[in-house]
Amino acid sequence: MGAYANLTSKGQLTIPKDVRDALSLKTGDMIAWTVMDGYLIGTPRNLDFADLAGFLGDPPGGPASLEEIDVAVRDAVGRHVVGDRSQGGREGDE
Repeated sequence: MGAYANLTSKGQLTIPKDVRDALSLKTGDMIAWTVMDGYLIGTPRNLDFADLAGFLGDPPGGPASLEEIDVAVRDAVGRHVVGDRSQGGREGDE
């Protein structure tokens, strides 16, 4: 799908209706803009957190309890504070 839109003197674009409909965009939805190799790429950010449920499949080792999640978050925050990336952090994360 492709479409054209004119840039106004105020720097605004109107996304054509067929594009809005195809992406389920509605008033107030956020769009992240990126320039890559001279192209403008707009990515809708209109997903609710609940829409992501199950996106990554089943967790390894089965579901975690709230206590296990709390421990994992505490450990990760502690490692981040002291700058230890050796357990679970990705190199280059800040």
